[in-house]
Amino acid sequence: MRVLGLDPGTATTGFAVAEKVGGVMKPVTYGTILTTPEKTDRERLVDIYNDLNTVIDTYKPDTVAMEKLFFSKNQTTGIAVAKACGVMQLVCAFRGLEVKEYTPSAVKLSVVGYGNAEKKQVQYMVCKLFNLKETPKPDDAADALALCACRLSDM
Repeated sequence: MRVLGLDPGTATTGFAVAEKVGGVMKPVTYGTILTTPEKTDRERLVDIYNDLNTVIDTYKPDTVAMEKLFFSKNQTTGIAVAKACGVMQLVCAFRGLEVKEYTPSAVKLSVVGYGNAEKKQVQYMVCKLFNLKETPKPDDAADALALCACRLSDM
């Protein structure tokens, strides 16, 4: 089973593809989908749509783990990210991919064993779980791998 992890954002969306082979989690790829602030919101959503389709075409995931949107401070940013999440959900729906959403605390609990873990703890465990020598950069890619680990642990 191959999992696509998505850490949604408007400027930067972290993505990762991972699978479990013989009970061992293995990363296939990870990176970011980037959009530029010079573009309109509509153009940025189109870029996310196109780039996510390319990732799916290239790596052929079976299921998707996405961070559940949560915002409490900046509602303007939250609305923009919600639009990006909607585009990602739409792409997955058109592709027949189930999307399982996880809250940040659920991911931390799954990966670290503590729902209030610090980002550095999550990154450390991502490296251990996927046998990586270095923490994936940027943080969005590491978060996407953590989402993959969470989903692979659920299956």
